[in-house]
Amino acid sequence: MKAVICTKYGPPEVLQLQEVAKPVPSDNEILVKVSATTVTAGESLVRRFAVPLSYWLLARLAIGWSKPRKAILGMVAAGEVEAVGNSVTRFQRGDQVFAYDITRFRTYAEYTCLPENSAIALKPSAVTYEEAAAIPYGGITALHFLKQGKIEAGQHVLIYGASGSVGTFAVQLAKHFGARVTGVCSTSNVALVKSLGADQVIDYTQEDWTRRGETYDVLFDAVGKTSFPDCLKVLKKEGVYLQPLAAPALSLRMRLAGVTSSKTLIGGEATPKTEDLIFLKELVEAGKIKPVIDRRYPLEQIVEAHRYVDQGHKKGDVVITVQQSNHI
Repeated sequence: MKAVICTKYGPPEVLQLQEVAKPVPSDNEILVKVSATTVTAGESLVRRFAVPLSYWLLARLAIGWSKPRKAILGMVAAGEVEAVGNSVTRFQRGDQVFAYDITRFRTYAEYTCLPENSAIALKPSAVTYEEAAAIPYGGITALHFLKQGKIEAGQHVLIYGASGSVGTFAVQLAKHFGARVTGVCSTSNVALVKSLGADQVIDYTQEDWTRRGETYDVLFDAVGKTSFPDCLKVLKKEGVYLQPLAAPALSLRMRLAGVTSSKTLIGGEATPKTEDLIFLKELVEAGKIKPVIDRRYPLEQIVEAHRYVDQGHKKGDVVITVQQSNHI
C-alpha cells in the first residue's frame, strides 16, 4: 500500500510517499481503508520536533531520537472497515467510520489498524469522508475544554483563534451550549466566524481586544498565541481560562496564578473519547454544527499540505484525500 513516511525531523520535504506492507489487524483491532485524513498542527509539530527546550530529552526518548519512531504520521482517519479482529464486537466489515487516535498515528496511509477501544465511531450520515475527517481533531479538543470549563448557558465566552480547526468548533459548540460568543480572528476570517454563529467578531489586526472594557466568563485561547497576563485581566473574578497548547512555562504560571486567584485555569491535552465522537456525530447530523475545510490535497501532495499548515493561518481543517470513494 501507499503511505507517507517521515524520514527524519525537519521541513515538509522529509515526508516521502513510499510502498509499505499493508497492516493486518490483531484480535482487538479493525482494519480501515482510509479515504481521508487531515494535517493537524500536532503532526506538524512532531515532524519538525518543535517541542519546548525543557521537554527536549524526554520528547526525543518518547517520540524518536533522529526521526519519529512511528514513521507514518497522522492521527485522524475516515474510511471503511475492511476487516475486523477476532475479538472485535463494535464494528463489522463495511462500516463507515471516523476516528482520532493520538497514540498510534499511521493514518497517512491507504490502510490503518486501530484498536476497537480507541476513539472510533460510525461517521455522520450525509457527510463525505473528507468532511468526517475534519471533525475529530478540532471537535474533540473544543468539546473537551469547554466541558472541563463547565460552560453554561448565558455565559460570555471569548474564543481567540476562532477561525482555526479548534476555534471553529469552539464557536459552534459554545453557541450550542447557550453561551454568548465573541470570536477573535484576522480580517479575512471575520465573515467565516460570523457564519458559524458568533454574536460578535473582533478583528485583532484592527482592534486590541484586551482594551474593549469587556470581561468574560470563559476565555478559550484555541491557538496559544495570547498574552497570559492580558487574558487574566479580561477574565471575570470567577472566570475560566482554557489553553490546549500550554507549554511547561505557561503551565507553571497557570498553576501559580490558580493558587492566588479565584479564576479557573485549565491547560493540557484533550483525550479522545468515543462518546465525544458520537456526541459530535449527532450534532452534525442534526445540523447544529458543521466541519470547516480550508483546503484539500491528495496524498501525493502531503508536502504541500504540510507547507501550508506550517504557515499557521489555515481556516478550519486541511484535508488529505487518501483514496477516492463512491460513498457519502
